Amino acid sequence: MDSPQARKAGLNLPAGMAERSLRLETFSGSFRAISNLSSPSKTSTCSDRFIPCRSSSRLHTFGLIEKASPVKEGGNEAYSRLLKTELFGSDFGSFSPAGSQGQGSPMSPSKNMLRFKTDHSTPNSPYSPSIFSQDAGYSSEISTPPKPPRKVPKTPHKVLDAPSLQDDFYLNLVDWSSQNVLAVGLGTCVYLWSASNCKVTKLCDLGPNDGVCSVQWTREGSYISIGTNLGQVQIWDGSQCKKVRTMGGHQTRTGVLAWNSRILASGSRDRNILQHDLRVASEFVNKLVGHKSEVCGLKWSNDDRELASGGNDNQLLVWNQHSQQPVLRLTEHTAAVKAIAWSPHQSGLLASGGGTADRCIRFWNTANGHQLESVDTGSQVCNLSWSKNVNELVSTHGYSQNQIMVWKYPSMAKVATLTGHTMRVLYLAMSPDGQTIVTGAGDETLRFWNIFPSMKTQTPVRDTGLWSLGRTQIR
Repeated sequence: MDSPQARKAGLNLPAGMAERSLRLETFSGSFRAISNLSSPSKTSTCSDRFIPCRSSSRLHTFGLIEKASPVKEGGNEAYSRLLKTELFGSDFGSFSPAGSQGQGSPMSPSKNMLRFKTDHSTPNSPYSPSIFSQDAGYSSEISTPPKPPRKVPKTPHKVLDAPSLQDDFYLNLVDWSSQNVLAVGLGTCVYLWSASNCKVTKLCDLGPNDGVCSVQWTREGSYISIGTNLGQVQIWDGSQCKKVRTMGGHQTRTGVLAWNSRILASGSRDRNILQHDLRVASEFVNKLVGHKSEVCGLKWSNDDRELASGGNDNQLLVWNQHSQQPVLRLTEHTAAVKAIAWSPHQSGLLASGGGTADRCIRFWNTANGHQLESVDTGSQVCNLSWSKNVNELVSTHGYSQNQIMVWKYPSMAKVATLTGHTMRVLYLAMSPDGQTIVTGAGDETLRFWNIFPSMKTQTPVRDTGLWSLGRTQIR
């Protein structure tokens, strides 16, 4: 039977132990537990724990010392709450022993328990607690700085005079071969400019009764096709400056040409698309009828399986190798579709641009015909070309800003806006290494811009030298 004093003190002592057997003695403000167990035969004294010296410990680093500390920034409070919840259960934060009134308890760990102290002398770690869950409403801190945008030179590094370069939206008069030779149609003549030595060669002159409407190199860069105002398609050997063949079939001017591995497609003001095969004697092997107005855009897909065509009827058509009718008829554009480009990074991804009344770049999935995105550029879209080195594309524009724009895909964030031409930027071609573009306009200039990084270094090549070919040299 417990004594009234024991019950009053709230002590529950074992049988045979008197209240005087357990006492606390104070020595200089510290406590020492003395256990004095009385027995008829002997008396023993023992200590039940060992308290080490903490003077050489680093407990302050982990925040285990009980002391007042300001609220840590950088997400440590959130980390501590999450970790305590995992260790002690979801109801840990609401548990409070009766009568504790904020005091420590064996069932309630210290508020500093399992909390790492923030070291303000070093930068925030990239493995900060912000990676845990941002959906839970906990504060987070972004410690990794954003990647700076790639710098693109704002001025062309070469400028060439191109007298008699026509200001006609429906023509395609500039192309850059895989052997680093630029072909330009000027009036009735075609000129070749070697990018390696800046040598200019006059390839041909069609005479006073005809004119150059389009030029296009083969993929190997040895032969060049020329579309004429009379509707002919001529094939020339670029190295020998010798005409190989002339093919007819169109009733009027041939304004656009496109090669795949072995087939040449030509589009005309007569609204037809002809496919030519140099291995056969006939002038064309296939005729595609689908546009209701002049054909001004033609591009083969990278795998040669599909041909995209754009016309002055505001239509974008997609043809395959086995059908006489288009497999896709895309009519969302509200102006002529000259600018067409297939992505080299994603199969079936096609970009197209509309004229003055449309001004939009649209992206299509040709597998199902769905429009993926549309971006209003604010100006007539004259040309589009994808970079083969990075997932970006370049567009050239006419009315009303005459600018060149570089876009990052798929975000369509603007990487650069380049100006310099004083008239519509109607012509665009890309260098074999994919780093440089050349643009042409009715201001009779060709401008070379370094806009894309190389395949290996991902850094644009800078060239600040300004070149100029006089009119007497290029004629």
